Amino acid sequence: MVKKIPVVILRGGGDLASGVAARLHRAGIKIIITELAQPLAVRRLVSFGEAIYRSEISVEGITARRAPDSQAATQILTNHQIPVLVDPELQIRNAPQLMVCAMIDARMTKRPPERSPAGTPWMQHFPLMIGLGPGFVAGENCHAVIETNRGHFLGRAIWRGVPQADTGIPGAVASQQAERVLRAPADGILRNCVEIGARVTAGHVIASVSEQSIIAPFAGILRGLLHEGLYVHKGMKVGDVDPRDDPQNAYTISEKALAIGGGVLEALLTLPAIRATLWN
Repeated sequence: MVKKIPVVILRGGGDLASGVAARLHRAGIKIIITELAQPLAVRRLVSFGEAIYRSEISVEGITARRAPDSQAATQILTNHQIPVLVDPELQIRNAPQLMVCAMIDARMTKRPPERSPAGTPWMQHFPLMIGLGPGFVAGENCHAVIETNRGHFLGRAIWRGVPQADTGIPGAVASQQAERVLRAPADGILRNCVEIGARVTAGHVIASVSEQSIIAPFAGILRGLLHEGLYVHKGMKVGDVDPRDDPQNAYTISEKALAIGGGVLEALLTLPAIRATLWN
């Protein structure tokens, strides 16, 4: 009888999810990331979901590779890398060679999770389901939820109740708050003019949608930008300018993502039954 590989499924491969993945991977926990066919990560150079576009990406020395199926995912795991699959319905959970210990919904949709294809709550399909941020209610649509709002409670694991509500206001970076987020001026196809990590000045044209320019609101580093060619909607977040003059901020995992990852790791290790299976 072939021994099953214990894994944690991470739903979503954006920058916050990737902070979680990095913390768990470094702790020796095997991770499988599931994504959409066209991931919408803005900080894509620190997002393992970027492997969907470019087949392979390394973030802070950790490599993720796109896997076409569960067999390929298993091989990637044995190479001490993170497999990323297009699998929005989490079919990977049924792979016979895997023992799924937990599922983390890290998509940050900020609304309650949809039901599974069977019409049942997703938490019924996993020994442990952890949600990130608003929309999750511990004990109702997940077993535990991690606080994602910046502040005193960031990264805390909540086993009963809800995290703080979504404020709708981006966190401040060097006194810049809502202004640092770039949004689509119209519906249409995104066309990029600047590479992530580049220095920009106030008024610098970063991208355009339907021939309407998206400009830098102040001088700084372009920390994130959606893939060129994606269809975006008016008002949708498409980019992020960091006022701190430090290009490495575009290539390294944020303190917020790492704090959330620490909370997820704590939640996984809190339950003895889960803890006993993770390194089996």
